[in-house]
Amino acid sequence: MGEISTNEEKFLMSLLVRNEAGVLTRVSSLFGRRGFNIDSLSVGETLDSKISRITITATGDEYVKEQIKLQLEKLYDVITVEILNMKNAVMRELMLIKVRVPQGKRAEILEATSIFRAKVVDITRESLTLEVTGDSSKCNAFLEYMIPFGVVELCRTGLTAVARGGESLEDKYNL
Repeated sequence: MGEISTNEEKFLMSLLVRNEAGVLTRVSSLFGRRGFNIDSLSVGETLDSKISRITITATGDEYVKEQIKLQLEKLYDVITVEILNMKNAVMRELMLIKVRVPQGKRAEILEATSIFRAKVVDITRESLTLEVTGDSSKCNAFLEYMIPFGVVELCRTGLTAVARGGESLEDKYNL
């Protein structure tokens, strides 16, 4: 038997589940009961309205990753669980950030918004609400840049992801 790594790292799981009431509760409860934290969570219907995809980002070593996968696969409503290789996945997150607009700083904020390919989604004299889409590092960098102006409010979606290439998770499991 090989040694188990104790190196913790972020990992990404993609689940296909039945699109029914209570499924998300059962999935998230499994993490909580075992003392594992969910770093981010994203859920939505697939092309088949009876099936939802749950994307979970968590932190742990190889043992934790495998234990979570094994436990999730035991849940009746879980159709499949796949651990995605973060280097071989397309990942995106959406961040909405409301920023104060200090006197004479609107142009600087708008220039940064353009550089980060963000969008202005609401504008007042005192604030701008901006939308940023990209990987977590892009969202984090934009947030860091905006902090000195005064962040009024912030909300982020969970990370969502698909494996690169032509095959889908649904294809892989003949769904």
